[in-house]
Amino acid sequence: MKIRLVWEGAPLTELKESVTKVITDMNLSYEIDISTTDDANYKLELGITENPALCIEEESIDFKDVIFQGEIPTEEEIRSIFVSILGDEDDTGCGDGCGTCESGCHTVGK
Repeated sequence: MKIRLVWEGAPLTELKESVTKVITDMNLSYEIDISTTDDANYKLELGITENPALCIEEESIDFKDVIFQGEIPTEEEIRSIFVSILGDEDDTGCGDGCGTCESGCHTVGK
């Protein structure tokens, strides 16, 4: 899956930092590629009229969609977006299944 962040400057930097942190915290870095663009054709294709915007692309099913635009959501809102899109069957928030990622479970014993 690809995440494309649209716009430039400080708001985009803030959004990219938040998205990257959430993806890392959710142990999804290996599954998600993040890129940025301010391409007018891309904005036109997806109907983006407000900046910044977060778009999700899945090439395997030829899917592109704007998830939000015109705001910078909180990290919790970003996390909720990814959970609703990708699911979280065991609701642990990490790939190790221990349920305590905030305590660094993925590093214990490694």
